[in-house]
Amino acid sequence: MNDATTVSYDLYLFDLDGTISDPILGIGRSFNYALTHFGYEPLSNDQIGPCIGPPLDTSFARITGTESQAEVLELVAKYRERYAEIGFAENTLYPGVKEVLETLYERGTRMAVCTSKRRDFAERILERFELAHLLNFVDGGDVGIEKWQQIAAMREDGRLTGSALMIGDRAVDLEAARRNDIVGGAVLWGYGSVEELQSESPGHWFRSPKDWLAVRCEDFQV
Repeated sequence: MNDATTVSYDLYLFDLDGTISDPILGIGRSFNYALTHFGYEPLSNDQIGPCIGPPLDTSFARITGTESQAEVLELVAKYRERYAEIGFAENTLYPGVKEVLETLYERGTRMAVCTSKRRDFAERILERFELAHLLNFVDGGDVGIEKWQQIAAMREDGRLTGSALMIGDRAVDLEAARRNDIVGGAVLWGYGSVEELQSESPGHWFRSPKDWLAVRCEDFQV
């Protein structure tokens, strides 16, 4: 492992689920609310884990095996019915995240969130944790939109430059960064396995939120 080296970026772009907070309770219950409504078997927590990160429509299509876009949209709508009422609040902030983000803010670090969930849901979560005021903006997704497309749009409208750092817990976060020529950083406390994250060759590895305070360039050893 190499010694830590400080690197400067003009924006920290954070994933939300699995990076800033642990959403498995609310997401799992909302997935099962939708699945059982339409006659599917409920999922265990182990089965819910892979659903945290990708867009909802992608996850529902994979889980059910349906090729009907209409059915997928019905599942998404039923999921959001519960998630909007209570699921968004069944969420836990990872230890140390708030303190580190506050420190970064005090240092003048520009920060934003890029999540596959709808922006209004993300904003409600961030406001609940009293983090919204620390961020320059929140970018949310929707059905049919991939995270790499979200980042591409941010680059096009000038909210994001090639000097940003995308921080997330899933390969989809790192792939989105790579496809838009920005550096990706992998967190090790979320829902992506080491093998999944290694497949995208992240520029940084973060073992705890405190590592965000001194970005490390290092070769990761398992």
